[in-house]
Amino acid sequence: MIWRLAGAHWAPFHEETAMNSTQARPRVAPFVALALMAALVLSGPIAQPHDYHAFADQRALFGIARGADVLSNFGFLLVAAYGLVALRRGSAADPARPAYAVFFAAIGLTAIGSGWYHLAPDDARLLWDRMPIAVACAALLAATMRDACRGAAAAMALPALVAFGIGSVLWWSWTGDLRYYLLIQGAPLVLIPVLQWQARAPMAQRTAFFIAIVLYVWAKLFEVADHAVLDALDVMSGHTIKHVLATLAAFVLARQFARRSRA
Repeated sequence: MIWRLAGAHWAPFHEETAMNSTQARPRVAPFVALALMAALVLSGPIAQPHDYHAFADQRALFGIARGADVLSNFGFLLVAAYGLVALRRGSAADPARPAYAVFFAAIGLTAIGSGWYHLAPDDARLLWDRMPIAVACAALLAATMRDACRGAAAAMALPALVAFGIGSVLWWSWTGDLRYYLLIQGAPLVLIPVLQWQARAPMAQRTAFFIAIVLYVWAKLFEVADHAVLDALDVMSGHTIKHVLATLAAFVLARQFARRSRA
C-alpha cells in the first residue's frame, strides 16, 4: 500500500493517484543508478586500507576487549526488535513489508556480526560484519522501490538487490576490491531521495529518510576520524560514535515504519 501524510498520521490513498503522480515526474532513478555503477566500475579496484583493523579505542570495558566498539552495537538489537514488532502490527497487504522484514533482521544481525568482529578485528570476522550491513542497505533500497514503483521489476528488487549486496561482500573477500560493497552502501543515499521525489512520497516519509541519511553520513565521517576524535574527546572514539549515529539512523527509519504501520 502507498501512503500519504494526513495531519501527523499516515493515511492510505489509491494506487492510481500515486502512479499518475509518478508519471508526472521524469523517471530518472535508473539513469542515476547506471551513472553510479559506471563511475565505480571506471574508477578501478578500491583496496581496503592496510591499517583498517587498527581502531583507536583499544581499551577494555567490563572485561571486554575494545569494549566501547563492541558494546555500542547493542543499540542495533533494540532497533531491530522495535522494527520487527512494528512489522507484526502492520498490514500484510503492504508491498514493502517483506523488504522491511529483511531490513530489520539485517540490522539485528549487524549487531551480532559487528560485535563479534570488534572483539578480535581481522578480515575473516569483517566478512560477517559487512554482510548484514550490505543486506540492510539492499533491503532498504528495495523497500523504497516497492513504494515508488509497481510491476515485475519492483517485485524482483528485493531478491536481486540482496543477492548483489551479498555478492559485493564476497567479491571483496575474494579479490580485496571494495567497489561493489561501497556501491551498495552509497547507492541508497542517492537513489532513495530520487525515488521518493519521483513518486511524490509524503513529506513526513521523505523527512525521516533525509534525517536518517544525514545521520548515516555523519557516522561515516566519524568512522574516518576515529583516532582524531578519541584524541580530542578521550572518552569515546570516532568509530564508537559511528555505531551510535548509525543506530539512531536505523531508529528513525524504524519509527517511520511504525507510524506507517499504525495508519
